[in-house]
Amino acid sequence: AWYVPCLASLETLQELCRKENLTCKSIGITNRSLKSYEVEYLCDYKVEEGKAYYLVKWKGWPESSNTWEPRKHLNCPLLIQNFLRDRNEYLSRGRGGKAMKVRNHVKTLKPAVADYIVKKAKQRIALQRWKEELNRKKNHKAMILVENTVDLEGPPLDFYYINEYKPAPGINVLNGITTGCECADCPAEKCCPKEAGFILAYNKRKKLKIQPGLPIYECNSYCRCGPDCPNRIVQKGTPYSLCIFRTNNGRGWGVKTLQKIKTNSFVMEYVGEVITSEEAERRGQFYDNQGNTYLFDLDYDSDEFTVDAARYGNVSHFVNHSCDPNLQVFNVFIDNLDLRLPRIALFSTRTIKAGEELTFDYQMKGSIDLTSDSAEGLSPSKKSIRTVCKCGAMCCRGYLN
Repeated sequence: AWYVPCLASLETLQELCRKENLTCKSIGITNRSLKSYEVEYLCDYKVEEGKAYYLVKWKGWPESSNTWEPRKHLNCPLLIQNFLRDRNEYLSRGRGGKAMKVRNHVKTLKPAVADYIVKKAKQRIALQRWKEELNRKKNHKAMILVENTVDLEGPPLDFYYINEYKPAPGINVLNGITTGCECADCPAEKCCPKEAGFILAYNKRKKLKIQPGLPIYECNSYCRCGPDCPNRIVQKGTPYSLCIFRTNNGRGWGVKTLQKIKTNSFVMEYVGEVITSEEAERRGQFYDNQGNTYLFDLDYDSDEFTVDAARYGNVSHFVNHSCDPNLQVFNVFIDNLDLRLPRIALFSTRTIKAGEELTFDYQMKGSIDLTSDSAEGLSPSKKSIRTVCKCGAMCCRGYLN
């Protein structure tokens, strides 16, 4: 019997088909393409009789099918460029990061160099696939990029991208809405925020105008107004192209903006699994042993529920802490008026330049008004083990908790 793991990648399935001489149109293996060859990446380099050869990994073929090919046979300038850059990067590490010129008379690469080049090539492919997956799953127009120029770390193995809360069994995150505003041109006297007893959160330029601690009530699916309503901001998703990148100071992955973000602009939502506080306590003990947690208490009105973004989340999963953050947390209510289950939105506290890392305060201190009940309810779940803070801010408190 022929067995294929159900979660095998497209390339793995293609390799198995070619190994067993089978065709499968759904994954691009036909009689015509069964023997086709496309360079996936370059593994090694040598010089024989004055001629340069590269060891080629063929796309869709197992590594046992790798072959040495002369330079003139290879029509893949980008892959050759990546190969040379990775080689020089590895060799420069032994010189304290200084650029190193490889002499032309070098005829073979040391095994350690070739091994590093292969690992970088595999990482590059894995990150590209991850980027494509993230952009397939997102429900907003802005792009998500992925970048790692620091180490060999690839995509997280146990993380699944979602666009909205994933409620645990028995938790309903879409209840409490039976009607909407009748405004022809929001905001009006009877618009959603005023019905809830609060002011409209946004100004005419669709920028936040309320103070931290106050809730945001947006128009919902029952409202008469259309998609261009100025009171529909968070529900439209991230408006900026962002990049998940590997930090160079031991903070793991981070997120930076690829566009300038003006003050008081909506940037992203914090989403994950919605679980009970009892379940959060159980998971928190496990996370403590790992030295990290993604638990975010939803105690705006009570302490019944928590958001866990450890396995299920969006770009916000990768946003790092800072004691001097450029993002601020707000409670948002749209299609659910249950005060126990607000949506969590991150807004800019100042102008953020393109290329700058996005951060928020895991303890919600500093710019937020901790005297308000609603602000107090936004703090992530406490951890019993103190974690050293590496944010680098002038006002750094030294610990994350």
